[in-house]
Amino acid sequence: MSFEGEVVLVTGGAGGLGAATVRKLHAEGASVVIADLADEPAQKLADELGNKVVYSRTDVLDDDSVEATLAACDKLGKLRYAVIAHGGYGVLEKVVNRDGTPHSRKGFTDTINLYLTGTYNVLRLASAKIATLEPKPNGERGAIVMTSSIAGYEGQMGQSAYATAKAGVIGLTLAGARDLSSVGIRLNSIAPGTMRTPLLELLGEEALDKFAKNIPFPKRLGAPDEYAFLAQHLLENPYINGEVVRVDGAQRFQPR
Repeated sequence: MSFEGEVVLVTGGAGGLGAATVRKLHAEGASVVIADLADEPAQKLADELGNKVVYSRTDVLDDDSVEATLAACDKLGKLRYAVIAHGGYGVLEKVVNRDGTPHSRKGFTDTINLYLTGTYNVLRLASAKIATLEPKPNGERGAIVMTSSIAGYEGQMGQSAYATAKAGVIGLTLAGARDLSSVGIRLNSIAPGTMRTPLLELLGEEALDKFAKNIPFPKRLGAPDEYAFLAQHLLENPYINGEVVRVDGAQRFQPR
């Protein structure tokens, strides 16, 4: 398929995985709406890529904010595709910490809200908009890609909140795909392993080298472009639906 004339919404579009996806889909001819809260990098990316890319400040947990961003998509054309790739928050706590204190309830609920509730909120509102379009000749109206993590399968110590949120996205994938089948929208998810995002690079090369040692092959961290390439394929391939695809170099998280 061609993305020429198509509109794609990318949440977290100013971040590592999201920005790579924005660049990739724009290069394939799509008009892209960057949905994020990072004003400066988001606007910089939009300005760099030109008039087929716009930034819309978006709080994924606020219905009015998401609806305003969906309205911004109308200025570029008809929204058929979305990649939900936002992030930016996390806590590192055990269910019971070393000092005997329990995991903070707020840390848990805030993590669930951002990664799972926020994902579901964009999914439901974007799907409702896409469902109003005329179907293509193959019966499809659009497609959406969500972002999980291999932590959703193999959560490490201290990741109980994050692992639970990402496991929720995994569970949502098939159930959501079945729900959306009646309106001709496909739904898939990507479960990345350890990806070399700008945020992770802040840890330094020594730490990144240690992470890479646990990856069978290729023995390196994943590149955001590799996530973007998979996101594009999941949007394009009309027979992939309800799947969670790992992109991790055969990595399996160890307990710690």
